[in-house]
Amino acid sequence: MASAAHPDIDLTTQCDCGAIKLAAKGQVVSMFLCACRNCQKATGTGHSTVVLMPATAISLTGATKPYSRPADSGATFTRHFCPGCGTTLYAQSSRAPALRMLTAGLFAGQNDWFVPNQLIFSRSHQAWDLVADHLPRHTTYRPEPQQ
Repeated sequence: MASAAHPDIDLTTQCDCGAIKLAAKGQVVSMFLCACRNCQKATGTGHSTVVLMPATAISLTGATKPYSRPADSGATFTRHFCPGCGTTLYAQSSRAPALRMLTAGLFAGQNDWFVPNQLIFSRSHQAWDLVADHLPRHTTYRPEPQQ
């Protein structure tokens, strides 16, 4: 069942040059901000806006170019982007192979449903990057829920 924290979306978008189309259809798993140094480099800002969805909820038309790198967590982090214009379309982590990370900005003009619930990697958050004070902040990843 969808909620404000986990909305159902049915959206399509494309890269800047239009060579790759992306469709996202299904329930959002999580929405958050990430202030890790890699997200700062990738966005040119102080944080990224992350929409976490099941891999099965994402479909692409066109071929992306992947770039993989080791993450601080020990996982392999891969961004997939358009080889023509460079638009990042999604990312994935070997820590969660069944999930995909999309940026809320990828859906510019149709992303009023995006409501982040936390800031991760706050240890590298820049003071000039204004983030809502009410958001919980985690120095790295959010702790796993206790079983």
